[in-house]
Amino acid sequence: MQAKKTLLAIALGTATLGASAYETEYGNAYADVKVRYESNDTEGGADAATALITDAAIGFETKDYEGFKALVEYEIVQPIIDEYAPEDTDYDTVMDPETREWNRAQVSYSKDGFGAVVGRQRIILDDARFVGNVGWRANEVTYDAATATFTKDDIKVFLGFVDQRNFLNGTAQDQSDILFNLGYTLGTGKVSAFAYLLENDDTEAKLDTYGAKYSGSSMADDIKIIYSGTVATQSTDDNDATYFALEGGAVVSGVTLALGNETLGSDDGEYGFMFPYGTNHKFNGWADKFLGTPDSGLSDTYVKAAGKTAGIKLVGFYHKFDAVEGSADLGSELDLLAVKKLDDTFTVGAKAAFYSAGDTGADTTKMWAWVQAKF
Repeated sequence: MQAKKTLLAIALGTATLGASAYETEYGNAYADVKVRYESNDTEGGADAATALITDAAIGFETKDYEGFKALVEYEIVQPIIDEYAPEDTDYDTVMDPETREWNRAQVSYSKDGFGAVVGRQRIILDDARFVGNVGWRANEVTYDAATATFTKDDIKVFLGFVDQRNFLNGTAQDQSDILFNLGYTLGTGKVSAFAYLLENDDTEAKLDTYGAKYSGSSMADDIKIIYSGTVATQSTDDNDATYFALEGGAVVSGVTLALGNETLGSDDGEYGFMFPYGTNHKFNGWADKFLGTPDSGLSDTYVKAAGKTAGIKLVGFYHKFDAVEGSADLGSELDLLAVKKLDDTFTVGAKAAFYSAGDTGADTTKMWAWVQAKF
């Protein structure tokens, strides 16, 4: 326990240093330090979980040399209070186990609209629905990959080859993946077409997803109208499923109000559309009840509101979940968020998720509070 207290003191003390202390003639050192409280009370399970976790990512990126840069980043996730599974299976789960790893180690090149990255890297495509880094968790997901981008005028092309996926719990999976994304910016928005072809080297299981997304906005007097839509198809060796998402809303006097639906289709109740590389916490409720799609599929109808007052970002969601195959009520959820950026270094926030079970599931309440320093 003394070692944990010492690490917390170091993390908090380090966060008070200025960014200029990390500049060198060879490049820039940086750090991202977070201290977060999280609780998980799931009805009918183990005891309610309580976690206080420090997460320190420390890195160094060289200066540009004829378009080339190198970056290394080491991350330490250390529980201070560890009354949660997997640290202690007597409690409910918090998905931030103790880990220490090289989070990123890459060489990049950028010149005349062409970019490339080789090594362990962060990959986030579009809104991270299909490919992301699960950045909400302490130890983000990274990829051992070779990626390339080309940007010209309003077109951006991304092509990636993934050899290994590095999970948030410190484990890894050998893969042979191809990621392709083509984006085109229009006057009122952006359209993307994508193909994500995943193959597990151990099981040789394949998961191929093809789709397109459009998001945009237009003005009606002083009101900003926002809209987006996505369609995708997915196939495995044995199953097929489809995905649809629609959202529409307006921004009035700085307040965003929107209504949307995500339909994660089902193959006759045997398979539900999946997002194995997605930043799934961002979607379908922050209580994380649907990180894996039920075989019956999932229809998530939601309303959201977002705005800012006194420099505090406020966000609220209400979700209603239903099965696609059959008529099962999969519950509902209320999510609330408040975040305040204190200055260029410090951010504080609080967040809560209240899931109410339907015909299946278990009532769950999760709460978070954190302080973060980036320099």
